[in-house]
Amino acid sequence: MKNQKKIPVSMYAEATPNPHAMKFVCDIRLLETDAFLEVNSAEEALKISPLANEIFKFPFVRAVHIAPNFLTVLKNDDIAWEEIVVSLREMIRDFIMSGIPAVSSKTNEDNTQKKQLFTQPETTDETSKRIEEILEQYVKPAVEKDGGSIRFRSFRNGVVKVAMGGACSGCPSTTVTLKNGVETLLKQMLPDQVFEVDTEDI
Repeated sequence: MKNQKKIPVSMYAEATPNPHAMKFVCDIRLLETDAFLEVNSAEEALKISPLANEIFKFPFVRAVHIAPNFLTVLKNDDIAWEEIVVSLREMIRDFIMSGIPAVSSKTNEDNTQKKQLFTQPETTDETSKRIEEILEQYVKPAVEKDGGSIRFRSFRNGVVKVAMGGACSGCPSTTVTLKNGVETLLKQMLPDQVFEVDTEDI
């Protein structure tokens, strides 16, 4: 039996503002859509993500966040990143090189699992479209640079709901980013339309 040809993958680890989160960037697309997947337990990983399932075999892993071109691993306090980051990076790189999909195809099909795959909803009203454009242009790049993700979820009665994941989870600066950053920006660019920005529970 011939050995399966491995896919060449370039990967590096990057610290984030959240001391419990490490970002791993690769040059292979992990998700087919512009979405993000939040996996918060080994039980969830077993059902929806072969990659997260392998990562959760490390006992220190608390959550795995998968975005199109990077993933973020959140750990507990039992161990320092310096002791684990190299072995974790190599394990992730080897998995991606194997060609096995990071996310199970059933995740897109099974309604019970769809809620964990955070995609942009289809919008029809002009204000929602403009909010999406602002988030995409001004907010998303900065959030993803820090190992997190943000997606527009809804706009009703002046309140914008967004979903945030990855390094944003449990990070002390997330509330500051949301209120002083995202909310202030949207209020300035859409005065008399946006009054508040809040997160949707993940």
